Amino acid sequence: MRSPVVALALMLLNACAAPGPVPEAAAPAPLASDAEIDAAIAAPVTGFAADMRWNEPTAPFTVIGNIHYVGTQTVSAWLITTPEGHVLIDGIVPQSPPLILGNIRTLGFKPQDVKFLLNSHAHIDHAGGLAALQRATGAVMIASAADKPFLEAGDIGFGPTGGIKFPPVRVDRLIADGETVSLGGVTLTAHLTPGHSPGCTSWTLPVTGADGAAHTAFLHCSATVAGQKLVPESYPGMVADFRASFEKVRLIQADVFLANHDSFFGLKEKRERLLAGDANAFVDAAELQTFNTEMEEALETRLAMEEDMAG
Repeated sequence: MRSPVVALALMLLNACAAPGPVPEAAAPAPLASDAEIDAAIAAPVTGFAADMRWNEPTAPFTVIGNIHYVGTQTVSAWLITTPEGHVLIDGIVPQSPPLILGNIRTLGFKPQDVKFLLNSHAHIDHAGGLAALQRATGAVMIASAADKPFLEAGDIGFGPTGGIKFPPVRVDRLIADGETVSLGGVTLTAHLTPGHSPGCTSWTLPVTGADGAAHTAFLHCSATVAGQKLVPESYPGMVADFRASFEKVRLIQADVFLANHDSFFGLKEKRERLLAGDANAFVDAAELQTFNTEMEEALETRLAMEEDMAG
């Protein structure tokens, strides 16, 4: 029989060794305060953002299969829906989240079901609303390593939008070239296509049309110079990045081409055809490569012009 002293010692030892409850991990802190986000949403849209109607509302619609347009008149935001939650790509300008969230609801989906938030690139007209959308949805923010510093600073720092601040967004997960984001049986593949920004990221995913046919959608980051300098380069290696991206896209086969601004892919005309009954209005096997060639030629023309001007 153990003595009372030994029994007490064993009891204390076991109590100290017994595992206690595991504390819940603290939620990662946002980089922008509620006040900063709310002030950005309430701020007037001015300058070229107003001139180019970046925040003008438009009715959302289903493009094809589970791909839905939830953007504004001139700037794209994409909702990819699945049975287990959704993926939202881009946040437009800081004033746009109420429009985007409203468009998601209009289509019959819930913003809180958005599990992943993606970004094409870190310019204010595509990243400005990400912090507010991260707050509203609680989604995991995914971006490229090269664009992460700009997203978390709320400023890309160069080009025509350099120095125009937007609420910084916390990047929860980095995505590399060829890596995937999977949810509810849907897989998006990242294609790093730098040039327009150092971490410009395009996405592909399979999609089934209304007629049951299989298609591949390409959600293009961007391929325009967009007022940035080539001579000298807005960032080191910019021209080489553009050229490598054109080569990469040349090898991609996709018959649903979706871009980040309406004018790049004939959004209004295709939408009118869709409403008129053409379920495959956004299907065109040649369009991506036509656009890629046009953008490549535009880059080389612009580069030659700037080199001549630089003497």
